[in-house]
Amino acid sequence: MAYQTIQGVRVWGKPDEGALSQAITCAENGSVVQTLLMADHHKGYSQPIGGVVVYDGQISPSGVGYDIGCGNKAVRTNLQADEVLPRLPAIMDEIGRRISFGVGRVNNQKVDHELFDDPDWEVYKTIGTQEHDKLKALARDQLGTVGSGNHFVDLFVEAETGRLWIGNHFGSRGFGHKTASGFMNLQANRAFLANAPGEKMEQPPILFDLSSELGDMYYRAMNLAGRYAYAGRDYVIQQVLSILGAEADLEVHNHHNYAWKETHGGKEVIVVRKGATPSAPGQIGFIGGSMGDISVIVRGKDTAENRDAYYSTVHGAGRIMSRTQAAGKMNWKTRTRSGGLITAKQMQEAVRTFGVELRGAGTDESPFVYRKLQEVLDAHSETVEVLHVLKPIGVCMAGADEFDPYKD
Repeated sequence: MAYQTIQGVRVWGKPDEGALSQAITCAENGSVVQTLLMADHHKGYSQPIGGVVVYDGQISPSGVGYDIGCGNKAVRTNLQADEVLPRLPAIMDEIGRRISFGVGRVNNQKVDHELFDDPDWEVYKTIGTQEHDKLKALARDQLGTVGSGNHFVDLFVEAETGRLWIGNHFGSRGFGHKTASGFMNLQANRAFLANAPGEKMEQPPILFDLSSELGDMYYRAMNLAGRYAYAGRDYVIQQVLSILGAEADLEVHNHHNYAWKETHGGKEVIVVRKGATPSAPGQIGFIGGSMGDISVIVRGKDTAENRDAYYSTVHGAGRIMSRTQAAGKMNWKTRTRSGGLITAKQMQEAVRTFGVELRGAGTDESPFVYRKLQEVLDAHSETVEVLHVLKPIGVCMAGADEFDPYKD
């Protein structure tokens, strides 16, 4: 087996001391069946990113995290990458203009969607009319916006065929963030729309019994936020297809911040994945690397190791440098940073060398702050197989001075 077991936690890749400590804390609280760390793991809030916790009858809003339903979508277009390269700068300009990037942004055009007639909106009416109306209005305004942090819209060339792919990465935006903090507030006997309780990296997980009223309400709200994230990613892909004048003939779509009811070993459990991609046998997933590295389309293997992983694998390359280390400390009055290890010039040279047309992004998202994706994929070679290797040729993200509380 490619993993090791440390204090009951199954660990793929090189153990990160901080993330492992968080995983052990998760393992010691609640009705835990198994706790795991994927090879791209690093510290998060309460449950580490790249962490998977399997519960018997419980669900964890802190485990799913603030960006409920964060995930990836990729589509293969009917174009060859060579067909768009001559106009790539103009295409990336148009993506940056038409798609709304950044914290707190609303969509440039309102998007109507059947999601807003979903019966699970009744959960928020149960909490209160004000909460329902505010969150639904926010969700309408932000549907199809991408946010900031590590969220992106990319164009890729498939290594094997030269085909052009589109990929994106983001979640449920402010709606999901306020839903997560709201249920954590309720658990602490606070008002739903109060400011989020203080975030403590090392805090034990917040848990609800799924059979309880709060557990059932959170599960329904989480599912609604997940459908919202899917709708947003669908919308953005359609916008980029329109810009390209292209059609899609294959799509891959998955969450990696979510809780699933699954059956393992003949028993129904709740699998909470934070920064981990589901990898059931035959299941297709899109895993993104940095802006200066490959991304991949993978398929889950039917192996003993994948069963031991509770059909979970990596969601990206994994950070090796914090945002503050890379970009420096932000002075919000002057909107300038100081003390960062990576300069804008270094980042621009790196992506230019890799052949990427970049729009937006800060040095905290530069290739230097991430592992090489192949390294973490190698650690999971018995859980997934790589079907397609995608090289980025165009990357669009929010600007360098944005901070996004909804990132994973």
